[in-house]
Amino acid sequence: MPAPESAVSETAARRMSHAGQRCIKFSMTFSRIIRVMKLWLTLLCLASLMGCSSTSADKQTKPAPSIPARTTASNKSNPLAKYIELVGIRANEKSPGLLQVQFGVVNHSEADIGDVKLDVSLGTTAAKAGDPPLITFSAKVSALGPNEMKQVSVDVPTKLRVYELPDWQFLKADFQIVDSK
Repeated sequence: MPAPESAVSETAARRMSHAGQRCIKFSMTFSRIIRVMKLWLTLLCLASLMGCSSTSADKQTKPAPSIPARTTASNKSNPLAKYIELVGIRANEKSPGLLQVQFGVVNHSEADIGDVKLDVSLGTTAAKAGDPPLITFSAKVSALGPNEMKQVSVDVPTKLRVYELPDWQFLKADFQIVDSK
């Protein structure tokens, strides 16, 4: 005998209310997950913003890099000294005990300087006053014209190996003009 219609509708209503309760529970759980994710995202953004900012006291305590912008003459008594600059210093090892130092000599003046003989002392940017240079050598630049740059290559006997020298960006050359014609 079939069940009365009211019994079927009661069973269906219970099933519907049970499914509705599950849907409501899922909806509440999902909204909690979304709120927690928003909270973590907000905290993460705040932490990254705090890490990117720094105070002016932090900026003042950091030392400036000691790499010179250019290398100029150490004897300012020579009138040509303020116009000559050494650039692009590179050291290569030709053989053990013999380094090849390459660099450019720039004339920043409008005058023809001609032949120039230089005594060069190669040191480091971190060297303190009074520290001896790593290498000293003489170089001759011929016919240095106005606003001209000449490539110079000098073989230097030394006990140092090329791997004992600092990288090129930490080399500093001081020079004196010995003779100019």
